[in-house]
Order: sequence, then C-alpha cells, then structure tokens
Amino acid sequence: MKTKLSVNINKIATLRNARGADYPSVAEFGKLVQEFGADGVTIHPRPDERHIKYNDAKILRSLVHTELNIEGNPIPKFIDLVLEVKPEQVTLVPDDPNQLTSDHGWDTVKHRDYLVEIIQEFKKNGIRTSIFVDPIPEMLEGAVQTGTDRIELYTESYAAEYAKGNAAKLIGAFSQASKLGHSLGLGINAGHDLNLQNIAYFKNNLPFLDEVSIGHALVVESLLYGMENVIQMYQNKLK
Repeated sequence: MKTKLSVNINKIATLRNARGADYPSVAEFGKLVQEFGADGVTIHPRPDERHIKYNDAKILRSLVHTELNIEGNPIPKFIDLVLEVKPEQVTLVPDDPNQLTSDHGWDTVKHRDYLVEIIQEFKKNGIRTSIFVDPIPEMLEGAVQTGTDRIELYTESYAAEYAKGNAAKLIGAFSQASKLGHSLGLGINAGHDLNLQNIAYFKNNLPFLDEVSIGHALVVESLLYGMENVIQMYQNKLK
C-alpha cells in the first residue's frame, strides 16, 4: 500500500516571520510542494501565530488541490477556523498554548466526551477527523469511542530510539497499534520527528499506514538536497 506524504510547511512560515515580510511565501510553497509530488499540505496554526497564521489557512484553501490537513488544539478559535476553511482533514492535537512542539497524544478515555462533541461537529461539516495518540492499545480503543475517522500515531519515541540504533525496541508497539487501529476501523496516520533516515523502516513495519506528515526534518533536509529532490526521496521510501 502506498503511504501518502503530507508536507508540513510550518517551518516556511517560521522563516517568513523572522523578517516580517511575505518572503518566503507560505502560499507559494503550498503550491510548490504539490508540484514537487507531495500528496497533501499540513499546517499547524497555534493561538499565538508564531509560525502559520490563521489567515494563511484561508489563503491556502484555494491553492491546495491535493489534501489540506489542519492540525491543532481544538480551542474555540481553532474550531471556527476549521469550520470556515473546511480542509479535507483536521487533526486534533492536545497542545498546551505555550508548548514548543507537540509532545504527547490524547488520553482518549479521560477526554472522550470532549472529543466526541468536537468530532461530531467536524464530521457534520464533511471534514475527515484524526486525533493524535500514543501507540497504547487503551488509547486506540478509546479513540474508536470518540467517533474519529483516523488516528495519528505520535512517533517521537520511535525516532529517538532509531537515532540511538535501537529501532527494534519500539517498532513492535507501533506495528501492533497499526494492526489494532485497522481492525477497529480506524485509518492510520503518523508523524513527529520522522525523517529520511528512519521513515523506510517505520513504513515497512506498519502494514496499514495511510499517511505521514513531515515538516521540520523535510525542510532541514531540503537545505542540503533541495525540496523537490527531498520530496521524491520520501516518496520512493514510502512506496
């Protein structure tokens, strides 16, 4: 099964914001990554708009012809944005407003009722839903109860072990999570700290991996190899 690649362009926005102008253009890179072969575009607007701005999402909607995925903590402002933009997919992430980056998945048991209400609203508007989870069977079983269409496996722990040469230490948990999620009727996405070094081993061990979202590493690797080349390198590894 071909796993789709969604390119997170938050880091393009970070670079743009450093100079206070529209250069590099987030809109232009949204178009370019699709031309270079990406299967979708991911953005993660935060309340302080430290990188992607809410208006970027509105502009990108008319430019993304593949799949637009908007990630974020479902605070009221975020919910309103998603309902206005209507991306193909929304990914709910339990971020604290002051977090530097995502660092854990949802407790789908504790927050089930909260997630059910939000997910129902998005699905009523024709938006596919995904929720960030750790590869823990209880959390996957809880995810089903929320009504979500997909889960996104939080892969930081895998990436950390891979970098230490211990890839086999955690891959079993992710592989089992993929199988369990699929058996429960969930689509399987994954993301966080995946890169050109660790993506093939991860992909080859997850039999039901629908989509990966990669941003920070892909942009850094593009500084070395060029973005068009890097996107094709990922696509080759994901076949």
